[in-house]
Amino acid sequence: MYVAVKGGERAILNSYQMLDAYRRGDTALPELTLAQIREQMPLAVSRVMAEGSLYDPHLAALALKQAAGDQIEAVFLLRAYRTTLARFGYTVPVDTGAMRLQRRISSTFKDVPGGQVLGPTYDYTQRLLDFSLESGRDPAPLPPSAEPLPASMPRVTGLLEAEQLVEADEIPAGDPAPPDLTREPLTFPASRAARLQNLARADEGFLLSMGYSTQRGYGNSHPFAAEIRFGSAEVELFVEELGFAVTIGEIELTECQMVSQFTGNADEAPRFTRGYGLVFGYNERKAMSMALTDRAMRAAELGEAGDAPANDIEFMLYHSDNVEASGFVQHLKLPHYVDFQANLELLRRLRGEQEGTNAAAAPADSQSMQPMQPASHLQPQPQEETLA
Repeated sequence: MYVAVKGGERAILNSYQMLDAYRRGDTALPELTLAQIREQMPLAVSRVMAEGSLYDPHLAALALKQAAGDQIEAVFLLRAYRTTLARFGYTVPVDTGAMRLQRRISSTFKDVPGGQVLGPTYDYTQRLLDFSLESGRDPAPLPPSAEPLPASMPRVTGLLEAEQLVEADEIPAGDPAPPDLTREPLTFPASRAARLQNLARADEGFLLSMGYSTQRGYGNSHPFAAEIRFGSAEVELFVEELGFAVTIGEIELTECQMVSQFTGNADEAPRFTRGYGLVFGYNERKAMSMALTDRAMRAAELGEAGDAPANDIEFMLYHSDNVEASGFVQHLKLPHYVDFQANLELLRRLRGEQEGTNAAAAPADSQSMQPMQPASHLQPQPQEETLA
């Protein structure tokens, strides 16, 4: 905080009021409600929930409103609130194969069991501004579905598994319980479970950039989107007193299964390998980027070259957290007076030594060197309060 300036505490309190006014905007206009944010900005809400590691559309909408639309700040707020919540236990693994689907597509097979379900997507829209939205309008009523979607659809990768053309997706015997990165620090070597957990709440922009890099040759993989699905899945909690699991709610999820070709080696036949992405809410771009980077980080275990940035597990996991990255970058705004003065004095001394050496090496009758003047213009000047 800028408490070193005169009247710093009062200036900070005033900045809070200025922030409130800035966030509210023109008071002649109606204030945004949380219901409006939740229902009309679902993609922003989904991202905040995913990167905030907390599924609660209402709280995500509140965080977005408080942060004036700054998604990273909203993620920070949601994570901070998450730390105050009591922990009752862990739910059983969610069965995404039984999702109540709104969208399900595959770019690997034209005809898949259950069909291609386009659902709500921007994929086929024209990127033109729709000025009819200025005056507000309700969408046209949905046409009646000729056939209701089945309760669940088989996975597209199951077609490849039947021919043993893709690596098995089974939990190995003795597989340890996954770590909880919200309560335990990240350690290396990091298991794939830890990596996936880190990626699930990683910054979407970072993952998008790194996933894109793998497609441009910095990752040695040529992926195919075997299946992308979006829908709702039940969450169950095992109750020891009852001896069975009970459904405690339903959440929206986006899942992506990427497959990449693997040439094989002396011990393994050629086959497709997997990259996996799963995020809260509706966010295909994040799920796809997560799947791409998950596969890239498996290069070493598959015996592939691992010299690209996306192959470097420590680089990926340490730099993907937007809250930590934002904090470290923005800490540069905090006072660094002592450090800067130390660097300033060192620079003056070095410059003085250099000019003294140059003067000694110059001819005796040279009049070109002038005595070094004190750098008074660099001296810190008395500061008055600059914050309103």
